[in-house]
Amino acid sequence: MRLFAAVLPPDDVRAELDSVVDELRTLPGARGLRWTGREGWHFTLAFYGEVEDGVVPELAERLAGVARGTAPFRLAVRGGGEFGRGKVVWAGASGASGEVGREAGALRALADRAEAAGREAGVEMEHRRYTAHLTLARSREGVEPGPYVEVLDRFAGRGWEVGELALVRSELPRSGVAGEGPRYEVAGRWALGGGG
Repeated sequence: MRLFAAVLPPDDVRAELDSVVDELRTLPGARGLRWTGREGWHFTLAFYGEVEDGVVPELAERLAGVARGTAPFRLAVRGGGEFGRGKVVWAGASGASGEVGREAGALRALADRAEAAGREAGVEMEHRRYTAHLTLARSREGVEPGPYVEVLDRFAGRGWEVGELALVRSELPRSGVAGEGPRYEVAGRWALGGGG
């Protein structure tokens, strides 16, 4: 199964982000983008790819340990950017205070530990420099990113306390229907700091 570790923003944070996405959808080139649905919005911590069924229990156990050893922290969706010359448009993250500081550093540290958990469980992974991002849209051709980044740079969402780590199963589209995106299902959740 195709898996990744993630932080899932709460519903009220997703609803707030909807307002900026509505504005992005009015920009030039927006019709050529495949927009991700808010139910799929997440901050990927570590992408594991295809994981053998027999490895999943070990991975889950290691992620549970990562969660127990990580204190809850504050986070906010703020700003944004693009990858691949406008092929991916994304919202960013910062500490809830708006500064890139301890809280944003906590997200990066959690990502590092989630990646290490995958390697220790035997998942073959490609290491990538971590950029906290929540994918809003994709395109094969790309769009002129300037106007999108400008709108996202003005966005500052409310903060929330990140209290859990999720293991998410991703199923790629198979129907061939234009615009269809991946489907996500939470395969495991662990409270940060060992609570709950």
